[in-house]
Amino acid sequence: MVELANGTASPRQGTFFGEPKALAYLSFTEAWERFSYYGMTALLVLYMTQALFMPGHIENIAGFASFRAGLESVFGPMSTLALASQIYGLYTGFVYFTPVFGGIIADRWLGRRNAVMLGAILMSGGHIAMALDQSFLLALFLLIAGCGLLKGNISTQVGQLYAEDDGPGRTRGYSIFSMGINVGATLGPLICGLLAQIYGWHAGFGLAGVLMLTGLATYIAGYRTLAEETPKANRTKADVAPLDAQQWRVIGALVVAMALTVPQSVAYYQNSSIGLVWIDAHVNLDFFGFHIPTSWFNSIDPFISIVFVPVLIALWRWQDRHGGEPNEVMKISIGAWIAAAANFALVIGCLLAERVPAIFPVLYDVLLGVAFLYYWPPLLALISRAAPSGWKATLIGAAFLSLFAGNILVGWIGTYYERMTPTNFWTLEGGIAVIGGVLAFLLARPLNRILTGTAS
Repeated sequence: MVELANGTASPRQGTFFGEPKALAYLSFTEAWERFSYYGMTALLVLYMTQALFMPGHIENIAGFASFRAGLESVFGPMSTLALASQIYGLYTGFVYFTPVFGGIIADRWLGRRNAVMLGAILMSGGHIAMALDQSFLLALFLLIAGCGLLKGNISTQVGQLYAEDDGPGRTRGYSIFSMGINVGATLGPLICGLLAQIYGWHAGFGLAGVLMLTGLATYIAGYRTLAEETPKANRTKADVAPLDAQQWRVIGALVVAMALTVPQSVAYYQNSSIGLVWIDAHVNLDFFGFHIPTSWFNSIDPFISIVFVPVLIALWRWQDRHGGEPNEVMKISIGAWIAAAANFALVIGCLLAERVPAIFPVLYDVLLGVAFLYYWPPLLALISRAAPSGWKATLIGAAFLSLFAGNILVGWIGTYYERMTPTNFWTLEGGIAVIGGVLAFLLARPLNRILTGTAS
C-alpha cells in the first residue's frame, strides 16, 4: 500500500493474486458498479423509446417539458428517437466529464475514500429513482453526480497502492482492476436485460440499484485497507516545480493523443445507443424459439475485452521481440481501423438482408471489443509513462474528457439516424473511425518523437 506522504510502499498485509489486499476490495467494488452501470445503460435508450417517452408516461416525468424545451432550443425539434439519443449522449458524456470535478472535491475537501462512498450512495439512489417515471431526470442527475465522485477516485486509488517507481506492479494492478470492470460490464446487460424482458423495465433497473448497494457494502468492508493523504495536507502541500518547455510540449502531445481517440469513441459507443435500436428493429433475434434480449449484445464487447487481453499481450510481445511492436499512438490508429471494420460489417449486413442475421451485430461487437483494447489502455499507459511528474493524475483525469466529447457526439449523430437509411448511417460511423485512424497514423511518428524526447 502506498503512503502518499512519502511515495513509498508500506509492508503488505496479505495479498490478492500477489498484489495488495486492498486491490480486491477496489476491484470488486468497481465490478459491482460497472455491473449496475452497464446493465442500466443497455436498457436506457430502448426504455425511453419504447415506454417512457410514450403518451401516458412522458407527461409524468417531473420537469421534463422544460428540459425538452431547453434541449430543442439548442438542437432543434426532435422526434422521440432523436430525443432519446440526445439524452443518452448527454448522460453518458457527463458521466465521463464529472470525474474531473470529483477528483478536485476529493483532493480538496472530502478525501478519496469518502468521495467514493458518497458517489456509491448517490448512484444507488439514482438507480432506485429509475423505478418511477416522475423521477427520471433526478435519476440521471444522481447517477452522473455519483459516478463523478466514484469513477476517477477509485481508479486513482489503484495506483496509490504502489510505490511511485513500481511501474510493473501498477500495470498488474490496473490489469486486475480492468478485469473487474469488464466482468461487470459483461454480466450487467445479460442479467438486467433478461429481467427487463421477463418482468418489465423496472425489474432490470431495480437489480442495478441492488448491485450498486452491494458495491457500496464491498467498499465499506475494505475501507480501512486504503490509505490516503488528508485533504488538508493536499491543500497545504508545496507547489510542484514549474514545467520547462519540453514538458509543456509533452503535455501538448498527450492532449493531441487524447483528441485522436475521440473518433473511435464515436464509432464505439454508438453500440449502446442507436446500435441497440437498429438491432431491435432490423436483426432476426429468434433463436430456436428463444427471443434474444437486445441488451445482451452489449455484453459481447466487454467479454471480448477480457478474453483477448492475453492474446494481444502475446502478440505485442512477439512484435517487440521482432522489433515491430507499434507505439501507443500507432495502436490507437489500429484500434480506429478495427472500429471502422466493425461498423462496415453492419453495412454489409444491411445490404445482404432486410432482416439481418444476428451474426453481423455479434461480429460488430466482437471487433469493437478488440478495438477498445487497442485504444483506451494504450492511451492510459502512454499518459502514465510520458506525463511529467506531478501531472500524471491530472492528465489521466483529463483523458476522460475525450470520452465525454465522444459520447456527446454519439448522442448528436444519433439524432440523424431517422433521416438516413441504416446502411448510410453505419457507413457514416465507419467513416468517422477511418478519419481517426488516418489522423493517428499520420501523427504517430511526430508525437512519439516528442513523447520519447528523441530527435529521430
